[in-house]
Amino acid sequence: MSRALDVVSPAGTGSFRSVAVAVIAFGIAMGYLEGAVVAYLRAAIDAGTATPDFDEAVFRHFEAIEVAREAATLVMIGAVGWLAGRTRLERLAWAAVVFGAWDIVYYVALRLAIGWPASLTDWDVLFLIPDAWVGPVWAPVVVSLALVGFGLAAARRLRLGRSVRVGPRAAGAALAGGSLVIASFLVDSARVVAGDQGPWTGWPLFWAGMGLAVAASVAALRDRSTEMPG
Repeated sequence: MSRALDVVSPAGTGSFRSVAVAVIAFGIAMGYLEGAVVAYLRAAIDAGTATPDFDEAVFRHFEAIEVAREAATLVMIGAVGWLAGRTRLERLAWAAVVFGAWDIVYYVALRLAIGWPASLTDWDVLFLIPDAWVGPVWAPVVVSLALVGFGLAAARRLRLGRSVRVGPRAAGAALAGGSLVIASFLVDSARVVAGDQGPWTGWPLFWAGMGLAVAASVAALRDRSTEMPG
């Protein structure tokens, strides 16, 4: 027999609005802080030029530090989600909001500080765990906007004591979609790290994954079959 994850967050003190403001404020501050750190690092590495040009030798030299920094970032995001939420699903929703806000503001901060990215089509090394993720800047921004939007929608329903039903199909579609999006960032890793700035070949996987993930999220939020009275 198939089973579904049907989660209801107990209503109580702490309004959705106040929690949302605090969580988004943290994400914004975190994004700015990381942008400032990267601006300083680039300035130091490039002898004060702060150029965003990719250098594989420098990348490899600082790779271990970057991996540790990214791991620390994930711990921070998870910690905020845990503190803000009351159930596992609500905590995941708030973590998604923090992640999305942080990522968007990170690019804004870099643009203001060093003029990069010059456009949303610029290449970026997005992540290093477990391998280098690469893609044009617009792709992670699209993912982050979806995380903020659906995260807030799910957190609001749960904070108001309503249910979010994640059935096997929706969970499978969300996992498949996320896997395709991650795969889209890995297909060009080797050549981009080697200095090739050719067109992104992962975009079909990206849009297929986003379509699956968005459809799964909408289905979970629209499922009224077991909704508790608001």
